[in-house]
Amino acid sequence: MPKFLLLLLLWGGGLQAQTIWVSGAVEDSISHRPVSGVVVKVVNDTTQVVTNAFGLFKIAIPATTATLLFTQAGYLPREVKVTKYDRLLITLSPARKDTDPVAMAKARSKMLHSSNPNYGNVGMGTHSFYNETYGATYENKFVRTITRPVSTFAIDVDRAAYSNIRRFLRLKEAVPVDAVRIEEMVNYFQYDYPLPKAGNTMAMYSHYTTCPWDDKHRLLQVAIRAKALATDSLPACNLVFLIDVSGSMGTSNKLPLLQAAFRILVHNLRPVDRVAIVAYAGEPGIILPSTPGDQQEKILNAIDNLSAGGATAGEAAIKMAYRIAAQQYIPNGNNRVILATDGDFNVGQSSDEEMEQLIIQEKESGVLLTCLGFGMKNYKDSKLQSLSGKGNGNFAYIDNLEEANKIFAREFGSTLFTVARDVQSEVCFNPAQVKAYRLIGYENKMLPVDTTTGTDYGGGIIGSGHCSVALYEIVPAEHVPPGDSLLASVNITYRNPQDTLINTLPGMIPATLIQFEDASVDCRFAASVALFGMLLRKSSYYGNGNTDMVMQIARDALGNDKGNDRAEFLKMIKMLRKSKH
Repeated sequence: MPKFLLLLLLWGGGLQAQTIWVSGAVEDSISHRPVSGVVVKVVNDTTQVVTNAFGLFKIAIPATTATLLFTQAGYLPREVKVTKYDRLLITLSPARKDTDPVAMAKARSKMLHSSNPNYGNVGMGTHSFYNETYGATYENKFVRTITRPVSTFAIDVDRAAYSNIRRFLRLKEAVPVDAVRIEEMVNYFQYDYPLPKAGNTMAMYSHYTTCPWDDKHRLLQVAIRAKALATDSLPACNLVFLIDVSGSMGTSNKLPLLQAAFRILVHNLRPVDRVAIVAYAGEPGIILPSTPGDQQEKILNAIDNLSAGGATAGEAAIKMAYRIAAQQYIPNGNNRVILATDGDFNVGQSSDEEMEQLIIQEKESGVLLTCLGFGMKNYKDSKLQSLSGKGNGNFAYIDNLEEANKIFAREFGSTLFTVARDVQSEVCFNPAQVKAYRLIGYENKMLPVDTTTGTDYGGGIIGSGHCSVALYEIVPAEHVPPGDSLLASVNITYRNPQDTLINTLPGMIPATLIQFEDASVDCRFAASVALFGMLLRKSSYYGNGNTDMVMQIARDALGNDKGNDRAEFLKMIKMLRKSKH
């Protein structure tokens, strides 16, 4: 937690006995980003302060109640009545010459969203559940094809949202809306789409079906299957375990679970692999210098002797871990930092934005990043999601030992070995066939059109053998010209792990509609998970969908359920049902 936020909480908690304080944060009502430089003035008094770079302020008031005036160029002024020790979230509306109906709709949406009692404000556009933070996302809306025919987004292998949601349901807790990232739920599961032909990095598949939750709409599913590296040809690993041993990691579901998870990974290492361990609390330290993977007893002893205590100096620890990875760099190898933490950094740079900039600088070394989240109550999902996204990395949440086994044993290759980076999907819809479309999920992975031509080209990563699935809900055109059989064209662009050249996988999607019931089990199961996510998010777009529909679709589409992950999904549906009764 940043020092300023810690002070803010102390100020708001009544620890200053002789001065009456009010503190809070100011954000834009449309973008939900912090507004810096806002003048906060006590009405009928000379006291005033200005919000800092994160939109935060603290001001003394002359009595236990007062009125504050918030002013900033480009925004409408706002007066707010406050009382002693208030911690406020203030939204300022941009000044407009004319009424903007879109802005008004977004403002109304924000007001409804903020009324959820589980949520409170945290700086930098995040929402908090208890003391957990999640990046604020607002679900994609339908886009008119004639206005914007091209949809571009980053493809990656993040799966953290699913196991985190499972944790909430098992604890019989309400699931925070912003914890639900539908694409991470859909891509948690394995799908049996064929591997690409020899010599190809990826293969693309599509299904165009009726929509089970809205009979006037259609579903388009686009699946990308990556090549699977043979076990005996996996590149040598240069790994740095970056382990949080601060005081917040002391509970049984954090450091002890983390240690058990890393033991599973260590048992999968080979003599050609190398591992170093950096542990950090108040300051980082090298617990184990880079060590060959066949010296497992030495590596396991270092892991087992970790203990929790102290503050969390994440910034210095990340720099040290990347430095060690760079020193041991293996050309054409798997060079990776594995960060395991609850994300609650509180020493040095610690805001989401500051940590993003740090990771962007460090990734230029060619070292990839895997983020593993642990724990609850003060878990900082928003920070880990941000770090993995900016650092050419992937992100998982480990809620139990079985999840650790899935990540480090059953799916060892797709977790740790990248076959493509900076992966983007560009779907161009045919206006003659598609009146409007909506990408289900991927809200925080949307990209501008033509990103391949800029210097900031980027995207997600795809692991060995991984299958990434995206779903669009389609409003079909009312009158289709005779002979027009193209629904959309697709371009998947990517770079090979050790190359800067941009490669393209093109594809054409025919407008051949099949009934949803006749689609493959993988297609139907992915749709059931997407609908489950919409129900959890209390989406405006689930139509006639409900948990009964999710259960029926998923039960009929279990298929070859490797690892019983799909059977477990049925149990999660039952958990949600019970939580509503």
